Amino acid sequence: MKSNNDSPSTMLLSPETLKNTWEDFSVYKKPLARADLIQHYSYLVKVTAGRLFAVPPVGSDKEDLISAGVIGLIKAVDHYDPTRDVKFETYAIALIRGAILEMVRQEDWVPRSIREKMRNLDRATCALENELGRLPSELEIAERMGIPTKEVSELMVRTTRTMVHSLDEVVGSSSGEGPKLIDLVVDEGTDTEDEVEAREVRRILVQCTDRLPERERLVVSLYYDRGLTFREIGGVLGVSEPRAYHLHTQAMNRLRTSMKEHGITQPC
Repeated sequence: MKSNNDSPSTMLLSPETLKNTWEDFSVYKKPLARADLIQHYSYLVKVTAGRLFAVPPVGSDKEDLISAGVIGLIKAVDHYDPTRDVKFETYAIALIRGAILEMVRQEDWVPRSIREKMRNLDRATCALENELGRLPSELEIAERMGIPTKEVSELMVRTTRTMVHSLDEVVGSSSGEGPKLIDLVVDEGTDTEDEVEAREVRRILVQCTDRLPERERLVVSLYYDRGLTFREIGGVLGVSEPRAYHLHTQAMNRLRTSMKEHGITQPC
């Protein structure tokens, strides 16, 4: 039985059919069941790619991200164990993210001259923030660096895309298969050693997030809690989309530093 609320290309399996399909694949290894599962969960690829990148990284396009994400989804379907107390969506998103980020990292190549400008951008931004007691505007940064405002905007976008920082990665591994923030939301009724440790990491992460400057904390909330794009966040804050990108990057840098101070580092 299929849902009648979707077009034929995006029809979802009903809960009962989905359960039976998982059984057909996990127990009987039926190829058709595998294909149905991949099709059913294909929406996770588009959603995850959109959350990772409001605009595709330089040198890539939307289809590149989707293709990489599909590889992660297929891997998730093939390796998921329905008997474990982990939602498939949680497991799949981690692998989809990992596949997309790995593709971006492999294709990322930034000339040395651009990397030096990106470092100068960070230095100028930090210096101005200390002097002004607030986040500097793109115009102020441009004047400090002696470059056009448009170039500052482009550097902000490139910096964020190159660093590929995200809240989920703060306590995750570079492979995309380590713990993610979403995995840390565990059942409070359980008390295994791993889950207790996960809850403690999540508590520290929330504590560190609460200490972020107000605008950075708002960006994190709008992006991860509300699901807004960077363009929409820029509209809320009254700043450009590149500026919203950069605020996000700054927040991620602060979170990483704070987590390290608590003895929590990103695995290699």
